[in-house]
Amino acid sequence: MPTARVIVNPYSGRWKARDNVPRIEAALARAGVPYELILTSRADEGIELAAQAARAGFSPVIAVGGDSTCSEVANGLIAAAGAGPTAPMGIIPLGTANDLAYGLGIPAEVEAAVEIIAAGRTRIIDVGRVNGRLFANNSAVGLEPEVTLANARMVHVRGTIRYLIAALITILRRPVWEMSLRWDGGEYEGSILLVSVGNNRRTGGFFFMTPDAELDDGLLDFVYASVTSRLKLLRLLPMTFDGSHVRRPEVFAGRTTRLEIRCRPGTAIQADGEVFEHGATECVYEVVPGKLTVLVAAR
Repeated sequence: MPTARVIVNPYSGRWKARDNVPRIEAALARAGVPYELILTSRADEGIELAAQAARAGFSPVIAVGGDSTCSEVANGLIAAAGAGPTAPMGIIPLGTANDLAYGLGIPAEVEAAVEIIAAGRTRIIDVGRVNGRLFANNSAVGLEPEVTLANARMVHVRGTIRYLIAALITILRRPVWEMSLRWDGGEYEGSILLVSVGNNRRTGGFFFMTPDAELDDGLLDFVYASVTSRLKLLRLLPMTFDGSHVRRPEVFAGRTTRLEIRCRPGTAIQADGEVFEHGATECVYEVVPGKLTVLVAAR
């Protein structure tokens, strides 16, 4: 049996991943999964470690953490694979939101996640790409990355409630952008609050921004909203908890293989919970179909 490489982001879940390392190692040993475990020490190190592991023949490569950790490992595996299939990625979801794991049906309990990894069942899913950065779950411009930045500044609040508080704070600031959008068969130009692009249904632990997204349909779902009133924004926010916002007239929902955005003023871009650009005036989204192999429970 090949040896697994376990990549742990110790800070995930505000040190939850680090604190669970002994439990993870015990679960892997009981499941008969040979492994080597390494902790990351800086942002994006998971990309390098995953690429190195795949090239060295480790299989599976296991991401321990949240969506940003999964994203780093996925980016590394895809970089190592080139045009071919990736090494399988396992997930032990110990981050704050764990949206990709939720979409894949992977439980948050360590032992149950390890059992899925040991069973070895795979599923091939799409990924998205924005301005060269790959994402497995969700990306956004406008309001949503501002929420991500506000969330990161909350050092004294734990759990997914941070995302909700960050959303409320950002809504009260009411930032608005002028954007021009073009996608497969459509275009729009005008004032926009946010554009959220989903390969999966949920983001931030609460928000079903793209509630009809499928991980393997060869398309990216996207929504944009032109609401500018704080009161309307606050009324719209709870609708994102079940995805009913997409039925509101001020929200547009679509699917595409490519989405081009021009923005004024510049916007931050978040991909899988990490802001990787600030002040971007052009954003190009594309789907990369059938690119990432993940270990999942039997459906």
